[in-house]
Amino acid sequence: MVLLPNPSADNAVDDVIEQARGAYTAGVRQVWFAQRFDLDAIALAAVVGAAVPGLGVGTSVVPLNPRHPLIVASLAQTAQAASHGNFSLGLGLGAHEPERVAFGQAWPNTITRLREHLTVLRSVFDTGAVDFHGSELSAAPAWDVAVPGGRPVPVYVAAMGPKALAVTGELADGTLPYLAGPRTIGEYIVPTIGKAAAEAGRPRPRVIAAVPVLVTDDEAAGRAVAAEELAFYATIPSYRNVIAREGVDDVADLAAVGSVEAVVRQLRRYLDAGATDLVLSPLRSQDFAPQALWEVAAAL
Repeated sequence: MVLLPNPSADNAVDDVIEQARGAYTAGVRQVWFAQRFDLDAIALAAVVGAAVPGLGVGTSVVPLNPRHPLIVASLAQTAQAASHGNFSLGLGLGAHEPERVAFGQAWPNTITRLREHLTVLRSVFDTGAVDFHGSELSAAPAWDVAVPGGRPVPVYVAAMGPKALAVTGELADGTLPYLAGPRTIGEYIVPTIGKAAAEAGRPRPRVIAAVPVLVTDDEAAGRAVAAEELAFYATIPSYRNVIAREGVDDVADLAAVGSVEAVVRQLRRYLDAGATDLVLSPLRSQDFAPQALWEVAAAL
């Protein structure tokens, strides 16, 4: 499940560590952190992984831009060493307009950048060295890049388009799609990424479905929260495409909302469709009262 820092906490990192300890005690065995403009997701995963032994930690997700893969590789290996092998690196392709507003710059050639970014990471994680010169990126450090205890690092990409899924199947360990429903996962994502991985001679990729979740006794009110929270994604072309592929009337229909039992039933549809794992992404009203979400995660 995704853990979110509490903005009203005296210390955001201490608060997340306490959340993680509570989740682990309740039976949750993997937590994920979203990259935002405040706390760094990889650093937070490293701290939590060191503080809660045995708990899997990962990022869902760190956008490729504006990060150079050598920096990401350094951070990821540090997190892997800190967590003693329990770290997973989740990457995202980003979104042009939000990045332009935030950084004053846009990064075109998304698929080429993804391929080159993953090529550098794959070299660092698989061999401990890299000498790469591409059209978008170069990586040829004069010093060692391997971190003792920092490898291997599993890499997942929030890929949903056919080209991104093909590159991900070829070079990563799986995909981490958000708002891709059970139909989309079973009929499109699993076969597309699986074919690319098989052709590249790589193991069967994991499909880690990230699903917005709200546990509530008032399903109608919960759906209204989901509609408000998720409306942003309907403005991004890649998400519009995956929402349309699922054939739902509204993006809120892709949220798992209701009682613990109802949410568990909705989430099991993803596993039945071929998802290997689930990430529970809490909607706003449950960000900082997560016990019900822990119950759902433990049940799955």
